Amino acid sequence: MDGFTPVSALIGGAMIGTSAALFLILNGRIAGISGILGGLLAAPSRETGWRVAFLAGLVLAPLAYGLVARLPAVTVGASLPLLAVAGLLVGFGSRLGSGCTSGHGVCGLGRLSPRSMAATVTFMTVAILTVLVTCHLIGA
Repeated sequence: MDGFTPVSALIGGAMIGTSAALFLILNGRIAGISGILGGLLAAPSRETGWRVAFLAGLVLAPLAYGLVARLPAVTVGASLPLLAVAGLLVGFGSRLGSGCTSGHGVCGLGRLSPRSMAATVTFMTVAILTVLVTCHLIGA
C-alpha cells in the first residue's frame, strides 16, 4: 500500500465502471473476463472478433503504456508450479461461480444482481481468510 493514492484509485475505478457500463450499453454483454475468454475457447462464432479484440486490449494496453511511462516493478515470489495450480483453481472457481470477480464484482454489483452480490461476498470472505491464514497464522 506504499503507492496508494486516493485520486488515482478514484480515477481508475471510474474508468473501469464507465468502460463496463459502455460495454453493456453498446454491446449488450457483461465485461466478465472468464465469460469472454470462455466464449472464445468454445466453438467459433460470429462473436469471435470482439472477444479477440477485448482480450488483445488487455494485453496491449499495458505494453502501450510502457512505451510512454515507466511500468511498476512486479515481483512474484511463488514458484511456477504453484502459480499453475492457483490459475487452475481460479479457472475452476470461475466456472463454478458462473463468472469471475470482474463479471460479478464490477458488472454484477452495478446491476444489483443478487447472485453477483452473493458471489462477491464469497470472493472477499475467502480472500480475507486466505490472507489471515497464510500471512498471519502460518507466516508464509
